[in-house]
Amino acid sequence: MPGRGSVGTVIMADRAWKAPTGRTPAETTAEQDRAAGGRKGRMVDLGASRYARASVDLRLNRTATEVLARLRWSDGGKAHTHELGQVSRSTRARNLSEGWTIARNSGLVTTERLPSGSWASSAGARASMRGNRSRDTEPELALRRLLHRRGLRYRVSARPIVGSRRTADILFPKAKVAVFVDGCFWHGCPEHHRPSSVNSTFWRDKIEQNRKRDADTTAQLNTAGWTVIRAWEHEDPATTADLVEAAVRIRTSRADG
Repeated sequence: MPGRGSVGTVIMADRAWKAPTGRTPAETTAEQDRAAGGRKGRMVDLGASRYARASVDLRLNRTATEVLARLRWSDGGKAHTHELGQVSRSTRARNLSEGWTIARNSGLVTTERLPSGSWASSAGARASMRGNRSRDTEPELALRRLLHRRGLRYRVSARPIVGSRRTADILFPKAKVAVFVDGCFWHGCPEHHRPSSVNSTFWRDKIEQNRKRDADTTAQLNTAGWTVIRAWEHEDPATTADLVEAAVRIRTSRADG
């Protein structure tokens, strides 16, 4: 409960607004989903069938006597916020819920509508698929940073074979080394891929096609004299960097010799 200062000013307790320390991103997401009444209710309409998932932030005003809520989302990497005003509950969970209620009543958030012909079974599934980038993923960026620190220079999202549309995530043209960082869902990781329970036949066929395409790409590159290194997104980037560095330096020395 709020305490009182020496002059009778109500000081808001931490539990009315402050997030626990050490939470994982998954726990933070779950908290927002609960407060919003479900993930599907957290969408900001950006127009042109584009949506962004929003969050509600809580903070104290300058005198620490009021808890203020604001809506936050991102569009194209640029952060946006909208002030929702004061919330007056005694716990963080209730204040988050009140903030989401204000956002809904103000028309700031909506439920994403699936466009005609979408493969996704729900708006949440579509948002997840759209979040899976075809390039510049976090595992790929982590690997590129390690390789760059080791003095290796490379091309990004480039085609090893002229006339072929097959694209490598990281390419070393002189050494003829092609690196692929494969996502666990889209490429059917044997450890982490979990078949979809909705539209299961479609997704099973889709993932199987991706696997066959991966194998065919590797075979084409090997035939053309390339060394192919494939890593799953869950694998330690440092281990992958060791493999890539060794392959590049060996093949470069052979080319120079």
